[in-house]
Amino acid sequence: MTMKNSSIAEAILETAGDLHRHGLLDDEEYRKITVRHLGEQPLPVAKPIGSREIRSLRESANMSQAAFARTLNLSAGYISQLERGVKQPKGPALALLNVIRRKGVAVIL
Repeated sequence: MTMKNSSIAEAILETAGDLHRHGLLDDEEYRKITVRHLGEQPLPVAKPIGSREIRSLRESANMSQAAFARTLNLSAGYISQLERGVKQPKGPALALLNVIRRKGVAVIL
């Protein structure tokens, strides 16, 4: 649902857009401003995660590939492929890895 913007809100949104375009306002701050003034909640986007970081997450949890796979309800072979860079995580696997990245593996145990 989009709210009707006042001229002040429109000026704020325009200024924020210009600042963001020129790199003076980061993505998160720009999103906060636009959500506040437009009243829309954008869908969260899972950030990509590389093979080295996946391995680092698993190792920091002191887990084998098999144990990490069981925790995520994935196969050990798939975890191995992710860590070697053969495959890229997508969908629910990417979402879970992002949760682990932010909160640690303990949150899903």
